[in-house]
Amino acid sequence: MDTTKPQTPNLNEFLLRRLHSLTGVVPIGTFLVFHLCVNSMIVLSSGGTDRFQAAVNRIHALGVFLVPAEILFIFLPLAFHAALGVTIWRESKPNVHFYPFWCNWRYTLQRITGLIVLVFILVHLWHVHWLGEIVPGGAGAMFEPEQASATAAWAIQYHRWWSIPVYSIGIIASCYHFGTGLWTFLITWGITVGRQAQYRAGLVCAVIGTILGLIGLTAQMGMLAYPNAAPRQPAPATAMDAAWNQSGEVGQHVWRSNG
Repeated sequence: MDTTKPQTPNLNEFLLRRLHSLTGVVPIGTFLVFHLCVNSMIVLSSGGTDRFQAAVNRIHALGVFLVPAEILFIFLPLAFHAALGVTIWRESKPNVHFYPFWCNWRYTLQRITGLIVLVFILVHLWHVHWLGEIVPGGAGAMFEPEQASATAAWAIQYHRWWSIPVYSIGIIASCYHFGTGLWTFLITWGITVGRQAQYRAGLVCAVIGTILGLIGLTAQMGMLAYPNAAPRQPAPATAMDAAWNQSGEVGQHVWRSNG
């Protein structure tokens, strides 16, 4: 008589996997779609109609609520998804060299693109946003919301020798990772049950990932072609800055006189 106790699934691991799948679609996947669609508006920004700038203005109309919203709905879910994703990758045992089936390759590519996307996000934040102000070698925050089209285009055009291949790879990897993640999300959460349903969902998700990738590459090409690219301009001095500078000049004058 077999007295071996059946293995019970780890509840914590079960919940973490579900949350990992969920955060990959909402809010991270939702933000990816929104971000690429907004960036693609630069293609329609010509003449006196700057639709990209208008879209950025609507986002920054949140004012003091923007940074907390970014932390709560983007950076925290992204940090959780990335940390658990790296853990899953380290525990996985790729065997495509033994079983070179497409499903096996899809699983392996999902792990590889996840790492690529993680590196790409850090590079993007270092190249254009706040991370460039912190990490040595960065160009600073090259993107200025009040000069959105000009500074975003400048960031891509000024470093085009590496930005074109890096951003192209990053966009393609992000869209593949999202498309495949969306397919596994539908399976994980029991939305698509059965081989035929999963096959059809796989086709739909592949189309979604492809369209999203084309939108992202279109945005990149639009920034490369934008004619009015310009570097970020320093913010105008405030009255307090002027008073501080004036007091400094007076102090130097007094010191030189006494010397």
